[in-house]
Amino acid sequence: MEHKLYRSRTDRMLFGVCGGLAKYFGIDSSLMRIIMVLLALAGGVGVLMYFVMAFIVPLEGSTTSAPRDVIVENAEDVRTTAENLGKEFRDTFGGKKADSEDVTQTQARRRNWFGVIVIIIGVIILLSTFGFFYQLWGVAWAVALIVIGVVVILSVTRKR
Repeated sequence: MEHKLYRSRTDRMLFGVCGGLAKYFGIDSSLMRIIMVLLALAGGVGVLMYFVMAFIVPLEGSTTSAPRDVIVENAEDVRTTAENLGKEFRDTFGGKKADSEDVTQTQARRRNWFGVIVIIIGVIILLSTFGFFYQLWGVAWAVALIVIGVVVILSVTRKR
């Protein structure tokens, strides 16, 4: 069965690129997100690739077929997603009083995760300035790629 590459409407964290790629390759979307993060850390190629695909790969269920129409439709979807993310960011960090206890807990959880991510990035940058990753970086990439390859192969053999 041949699968068409598209951006996922249902399995999306940002623009659905990783969800669509995961369906296309028949792997878990979390694994695809890890691969994309590793590519982003490899000189930023993952970030560039992600945003290019967000504009050129059609959205799941799209009826447009002309490349120009796909790009226009995707640009509108990216704009809408960015507006929604901006609103969520303002609601979470803007100091506005939440409407319910659930929203307050969600906002607190987002702030905590944001803080943890910023600390981790800061520690990585600090350690890299002292040359900590200089020798280990090549080994870490090789091990990460081997582990990802093994996970992909094991996930495929488990499905059979």
